[in-house]
Amino acid sequence: MTKTDTFKGAACPGCAHDKEDDGKLRTTKLISGAVVFAAGIVLNQILKSQPYIILAVFMAAYLVLGGDIVLRALKRIVLGKIFDENFLMSLATIGAFIIGEYPEAVAVMLFYQVGEFFQDMAVNKSKKSISALMDIRPDFANLIQNGEAGQIVKVDPETVNIGDVILVKPGEKIPLDGEVIEGEAMLDTMALTGESVPRKAKVSDTVLSGCINLNGVLTIKVTKTFGQSTVAKIIDLVENASNKKAPTENFITSFSRYYTPVVVCLAALIAFLPPLFGFGLWAEWVQRGLVFLVISCPCALVISIPLGFFGGIGGTSRKGILVKGGNYLEALNNLDIVVFDKTGTLTKGVFNVTGIQSAVNWTDEQVLKYAAYAESFSNHPIALSILKAYAEVSADASGKEINKAELSQYNEISGHGISVKANGKTILAGNHKLMTANGISFTETHDIGTKVYVAADNVFIGCIIISDEIKADSKSAIAALKKRVTKTVMLTGDSQEIAQAVGEELKLDEYYGGLLPHEKVEKVEMLSQQKRTKGKLAFIGDGINDAPVLARADVGIAMGGLGSDAAIEAADIVLMTDEPSKLVDAIAIARFTKQIVWQNIVLALGIKAVFLVLGAFGVASMWEAVFADVGVSLMAILNATRVMRYKN
Repeated sequence: MTKTDTFKGAACPGCAHDKEDDGKLRTTKLISGAVVFAAGIVLNQILKSQPYIILAVFMAAYLVLGGDIVLRALKRIVLGKIFDENFLMSLATIGAFIIGEYPEAVAVMLFYQVGEFFQDMAVNKSKKSISALMDIRPDFANLIQNGEAGQIVKVDPETVNIGDVILVKPGEKIPLDGEVIEGEAMLDTMALTGESVPRKAKVSDTVLSGCINLNGVLTIKVTKTFGQSTVAKIIDLVENASNKKAPTENFITSFSRYYTPVVVCLAALIAFLPPLFGFGLWAEWVQRGLVFLVISCPCALVISIPLGFFGGIGGTSRKGILVKGGNYLEALNNLDIVVFDKTGTLTKGVFNVTGIQSAVNWTDEQVLKYAAYAESFSNHPIALSILKAYAEVSADASGKEINKAELSQYNEISGHGISVKANGKTILAGNHKLMTANGISFTETHDIGTKVYVAADNVFIGCIIISDEIKADSKSAIAALKKRVTKTVMLTGDSQEIAQAVGEELKLDEYYGGLLPHEKVEKVEMLSQQKRTKGKLAFIGDGINDAPVLARADVGIAMGGLGSDAAIEAADIVLMTDEPSKLVDAIAIARFTKQIVWQNIVLALGIKAVFLVLGAFGVASMWEAVFADVGVSLMAILNATRVMRYKN
């Protein structure tokens, strides 16, 4: 396993015990090797006349500290992957033994293991920044058997089915996504959203797995199996995030592929060329070549760069921002155009009926009733607002609810509205396009808000006006983004009139209304052509109809709290709190991560270059080479851990 392998499968809960054992074994080897090495240093002073005893002690220390490194080098040579840090370390130290530099050879392995030890500490610290997300995995579910009054049995969450009823007591984690059917409680959502303020859950509210019940008792009807639940998806995201390398990481991988054979060739030239032409002794130049090899090890780069991106992913996770890979984190540095969906992204997506305009010979109640017939099968926020308003009116009037058995020929027309047959009447409810498409003469209203035009048997009967509310942090988020990107744009299926009202209030650069899902994709493609050469376009949305455009954007960002499963699956980044301002936090962390990564690249290559020259001219000995290599690695590791402590 090379150092880059350390970062794969970084958050595997099932591997925790094995990794703990590996850590103990590494620590034991380091301590025992250091003790034997110290004994060798002492014996070297006392038993100078017994070289074989001294060689045996140093060889024992070498095998304890560096045996696994030599073994890895041999395995990779067999596989044809010769040039890596294991090969460099093995070649340099075996050469040091050949020329009699026993302490220096063991010291190389000792300090290399010290560097590895500190690397593991840094990686573990980075993992702990994500471990809060891994702790959301529920251990059990209290399944209520045979209905609400049945026996309560503790079961594995993976065995619970959709429609089952579970009980969540105070202090317990919610094991599966579902709907509250009884009880009220305050929920700690910090593991999901990064927010410390508890949220209230009551009857009919949707609750997500991974939240902690702080006080009341909740009876929940399960709406998703464990594999489909929020907690399972988050765990999957975290486990796979570190496998998607950023361009800078790929650059270093390519760089190392050429760098290692070049320095090996240079070391060979330093060791053999000068003495061939009579410039000095063989032993002197071979030692310089070996020193050159030790200095040239690219450990600092190989360790610190993936650690920097891993730390950045951990830093964003703590703020309730899930980044699916280092490549997406780095892409945030180059954002040029940010495109927003409106409903549920910049606005709350909580709609209320604010007005009804009925046609002649029709009442407001009739318009609302027929609209409710049409929307009775839909879960869209607009449909839910109409059904809510109808429920309030019907309760006051007759207490009747919609009998869905009376409905037939239900048809949802994308981008237009809904058609349904109720009590022999054909009901149409939707936007002005639906009326026009069916040749219905209607009175268009100019009130601000989403308009649902309603017709019965091709006769216009009225219009319902529905309004949404802009999120509290949308304005500040747009203002902050305008300082970081060249253009902010909003796309919406609502009318251009609504788009203009919201766009002007938020001071967006551009806004487009009345768009169908495929037209949003076309707009994103058009905007994508306006990017700078290396610029990126991000799209932020939350609805199921946003999935195509999320996939088309350079960086797709989904709202995780209210967002649909399809949007979250298609997105590259998920904002768990549904706050647009989280994007500003993500950009800040991404930029800081890039600064740290490039600081490490310059630091490592700069110091390496200086010491390589000193080693080639015999100024730096094997001891300086060891400290130069390990010292640069430790500085790079410590610098990389700053990402995990970053505060915007």
